[in-house]
Amino acid sequence: MTMHESTPSQDAQRRERVRQDNLRELARQTLISSQQTGAEAATPGGRRWTRRQWAHASLAATAGALLLAIVPGFNTAVDAPHSPRLTTLSLTLPALPARPPLEQTPATDWMLVTVEKGQTLGAIFNELGIPAASMHALLEQPGARQALTRLRPGAQLGFAFEAPTAEGGRGAFYALRYDRGETERVVLALVDEGVVETVVERPLEVRTTVVSGKVGRSLFHSARKLGLSGSAINKLTDEIFSYDIDFNTDVTQNDRFSVVVEQVYREGELLRTGNVLAAVFTAKGKPFTAFRFEHDGKVEYYNEEGRPLKKSFIRMPIQYARLSSRFGSRRHPVSGNVRQHKGVDYAARTGTPIMAAGDARVQFKGWRGGYGNTVILDHGRGYTTLYAHMSGFGNIRQGQRISQGTVIGRVGSTGLSTGPHLHYEFRINGVHRNPLQHTMPEPDPLKGTALAAFKAQTGPALARIRTVEDIIYAQVPTAGAGDDTRVAGNRRDAGTGRGRG
Repeated sequence: MTMHESTPSQDAQRRERVRQDNLRELARQTLISSQQTGAEAATPGGRRWTRRQWAHASLAATAGALLLAIVPGFNTAVDAPHSPRLTTLSLTLPALPARPPLEQTPATDWMLVTVEKGQTLGAIFNELGIPAASMHALLEQPGARQALTRLRPGAQLGFAFEAPTAEGGRGAFYALRYDRGETERVVLALVDEGVVETVVERPLEVRTTVVSGKVGRSLFHSARKLGLSGSAINKLTDEIFSYDIDFNTDVTQNDRFSVVVEQVYREGELLRTGNVLAAVFTAKGKPFTAFRFEHDGKVEYYNEEGRPLKKSFIRMPIQYARLSSRFGSRRHPVSGNVRQHKGVDYAARTGTPIMAAGDARVQFKGWRGGYGNTVILDHGRGYTTLYAHMSGFGNIRQGQRISQGTVIGRVGSTGLSTGPHLHYEFRINGVHRNPLQHTMPEPDPLKGTALAAFKAQTGPALARIRTVEDIIYAQVPTAGAGDDTRVAGNRRDAGTGRGRG
């Protein structure tokens, strides 16, 4: 690098010399001009200047000289070129910046690997051509061995490498990242001193969303298409509305559902669907409501009036089955005799779980003649239920107390049976009753302060559901609806009302 060297005294002398030269040049030009003017005045027929004109000319020359002397720009404007002395100096350049911290490295710099079933960390390192010594060094980090040697299928690992080599090969491995729980991402970097661990926080966001649509060809397919998880759909059919709606016979294509659910997001990505907070299912034009509410330390679902949805008995002790024989007189399929059918039959695949219709004590478990493998439950107050033709029993024993929904056995074809099905009987004080017609007394509703708290908590959720349904179904035609998820399906944030797909 070169620089000009000049002292302050030399600069002052140079400016003074230039100023004197300019003044002399101006005086010479003024003298020549006055001589030419005098000659013109002396010529025949010429006119001599007056004393005032000579005074003006003198004043103009003096003003010009002062301007050159005072204004630096005029002095240097005619500065003669000069050749300054040049000196070369050696300057120290700053060091190159270090590699940015790993947490600032763009995601595209990471090679992502999804762990497959049976795959180990050693197999992944070997597949990527990373030395085993690097893996062992990382595993020495506290907590790393426990997390990385118990990898679950579907887990994702990130690998970072240096820049490619001159030959185009992959650079050296220098960092590994993995997720420790849902809210933490751990980065292990190899440095000269050993391993440096960086923990990146990944906060979760819980959103309350309204999902609304029609049943269409399949409730499960339509609800999944709109974003409901399989567990949330099962919650609706097997628990919340199982007492009031028979999803095998009571539901049509045009029936609709609206569900308020909690959805957990991380960095804008949906991780899972949480609790069902509220739901409205309209079956054959009749709406059924459900709201999640905690009372006396127990979480249950209640209808709009604050009455518990859970009844003493569920309508069907088996899911996704077809009613194959009703209660009443019929010809027996094996014996051919016409006699009273004292229960109802549900046709289902062998092995389908059978649930206890209500809280009970196991009165009988074993073989019972033409019933085959049979379980009888005593629900108290004279109520009993019988389950026959089982292929096997659940994890229950005689005399044990069980709760409603407990799996007591599986569908089979034991005893006098022509195919796999469940024979279900309902008795009151030993008298057979039709399970499809007999209704139990409604449970007591919430009262007092509990009811007031319930109304305050569930009112906004119901208002959001009604708002969404008014928007979605206002323009839906009443006839000719096909696959309704395309017509009426929608998801909306319960708080903002903004559509989400």
